[in-house]
Amino acid sequence: MLINGAPGSTINAEDRGLVYGDGVFRTLRMQAGRPVCWERQYAKLQRDCSALKLACPSALVLVSELQQLGKQQPDGVAKIVITRGLSARGYAPSAQSEPTRILSVNPATAYPPEYAKQGVRVHVCKTRLGHQLLLAGIKHLNRLENVLAASEWQDQDVPEGLLGDVSGFVISGTRSNLFMLRGNSLYTPNLSRCGVAGVQRDRVMDWAKQHGVTCKVADFHMEELLMADEIFLVNSLIGLWPVCELAGYRRNQHPMAWKIQEWLNDEHH
Repeated sequence: MLINGAPGSTINAEDRGLVYGDGVFRTLRMQAGRPVCWERQYAKLQRDCSALKLACPSALVLVSELQQLGKQQPDGVAKIVITRGLSARGYAPSAQSEPTRILSVNPATAYPPEYAKQGVRVHVCKTRLGHQLLLAGIKHLNRLENVLAASEWQDQDVPEGLLGDVSGFVISGTRSNLFMLRGNSLYTPNLSRCGVAGVQRDRVMDWAKQHGVTCKVADFHMEELLMADEIFLVNSLIGLWPVCELAGYRRNQHPMAWKIQEWLNDEHH
């Protein structure tokens, strides 16, 4: 782990990232010692930092540090955390505060190969996401809603949970973005009020554009989701998981998801 470029594993107890969740992060794959889909990941980091008025470290600094960590762990999971750092007591941030930069690379979780092939069972979470337009789409450090949602089930054979918002719309998985296929059109939830807009979500939307498939960002309820022809989940670590079981929904064939999955596995897209 590197903290502001130096090896270490501790930060000041008064760092605003710890005290207030005042910061952002990205989680991405490392392959052969280099970050995967780096341009997209860095663009998201810049956008999220900008939304919180945080100074974003340069891409050069971050890539250099990731490659340094990648020498010990060439294939794994990288995490970049940017906090507002230290400032005077109170919620109001100080103009003088220097951001804290925390980078780590760890071994990737080995998921059963059938998750990608046959699909996953998904728990429907009771936890609902609140609305906050200023934070919608951002991968900020306060993920308590996701923590509460992920603690709802203990079944090892159910790797993900589905989250809705306080208005009853479907939003995402606890750690993934969601798509459904109805007829010849893809739909992904509207994240303008809550949720995280991930890199892999953007890539699926790009696939749709390149292959002439209609992809709509929309508000929809659980009842509509359960009538889908296919449902799948994506994030940068899992890639794409088709959903084989969710409440009353059951599927064992996922032709569109498998097609997109193959395309996503080529990291150059």
